[in-house]
Amino acid sequence: MKYEQIDKTLFIRNRKRFCKELKSNTLAIFNSNDIMPTNADGTMEFRQNNDLFHLSGIDQEESILLICPDALDEKHREILFLKETNEHIAVWEGAKLNKEQAFETSGIKTVYWTSQFEAVLQTLMNEVKQVYLNSNEHLRANVEVETRDVRFGKWIRETYPTHDYERSAPIMHKIRSIKDEVEIALIQKACDLTGSAFRKILKTIKPGVMEYEIEADIIHEFIRNRSRGFAYTPIIASGASACVLHYIDNNRECKAGDVILMDFAAEYANYASDLTRCVPVSGKFTARQKEVYNAVLRVMKAATKMLVPGTFLHKYQAEVGELMEKELLGLGLITQEDIDKQTPDSPAYKKYFMHGTSHYLGLDVHDVGSWTKPIEAGMVFTCEPGIYIPEENLGIRLENDILVTENGPKDLMAHIPLEADEIEALMREVKN
Repeated sequence: MKYEQIDKTLFIRNRKRFCKELKSNTLAIFNSNDIMPTNADGTMEFRQNNDLFHLSGIDQEESILLICPDALDEKHREILFLKETNEHIAVWEGAKLNKEQAFETSGIKTVYWTSQFEAVLQTLMNEVKQVYLNSNEHLRANVEVETRDVRFGKWIRETYPTHDYERSAPIMHKIRSIKDEVEIALIQKACDLTGSAFRKILKTIKPGVMEYEIEADIIHEFIRNRSRGFAYTPIIASGASACVLHYIDNNRECKAGDVILMDFAAEYANYASDLTRCVPVSGKFTARQKEVYNAVLRVMKAATKMLVPGTFLHKYQAEVGELMEKELLGLGLITQEDIDKQTPDSPAYKKYFMHGTSHYLGLDVHDVGSWTKPIEAGMVFTCEPGIYIPEENLGIRLENDILVTENGPKDLMAHIPLEADEIEALMREVKN
């Protein structure tokens, strides 16, 4: 891992929060993610299962976490199973965690090798009535590859068919959505790295630069500051490409007079940030570009103020839609007739603002959390309205990351330039 070690008290607290939600006399099991193959003998970079990481801090493949609060043997109430290192692994991959290092990372005292797993599991299965199994239940999940958790779920149900099985996902969605102060600091670190990269690329954006050159400057800034890299595939979209919501080719030349939409952010210690900024390739917005930019900015500022405890996200989105409707009307993009003819399922503003305004942020850039319950202090959301006008080759989206607190929303990216005039001034400054 590149990042500095996280204080293990975070993971101790997270496990306590998880255990409070469990039924009595139960066992919960979490598996690490697989290492995915590419071709021949190649593999993709390993990325840990977020639920296992949230509860243990263990960032290593072939790891298993067992939580059994009512185990008869106290040392079996929390157990880590790790891949046992050997001389061959140490030479080719680097040594894996030893038991002492695993304790210092997780705060879990009982650490076994994975070769001991089935024997220990059999002991615990004789003590419990129910087993909590982990699964990916994200609303946007479209999983075609069979994960380690899915394979394990099939195996344990076949091996122990008379036990009852529960889902851990609803609990994890609940506890992961409310961030610990240590998690907030890690997200803030990711936001700070993102801000540093944004300021850096203002120096290199000019007519003739390729989108991928900007992407390269960003990743350089991230990695040199202990980040793994991008929290998600970056969007560097100039001109008409900015109207393609998931444009990731990043292979066009930036032309004079265009606006470039950049949706990119750093990951730090597995925690994501999420930023979008739009800047003029030539260093100065046209009057029309600035008019659209400021319309989006007004919606963003008003929407941010709504991210307070008690807000229901579906009502929030409807209110943001009403704000956007007024702005689009003022920009001449929709008419009063369009508004009069709209339906609840097809509001007029959707022609130019077709996505949601906010999503949860944390270990996933689209993090888990409830969409039916009111939001609470400690949750982190993006705020990202946009206006996309294909007929003008113009797309504007602005996005910051917002912490919900009892005292109002806290913008974790407030230090990153946002006002159109400020961005123009910075671009003039770096080019002089």
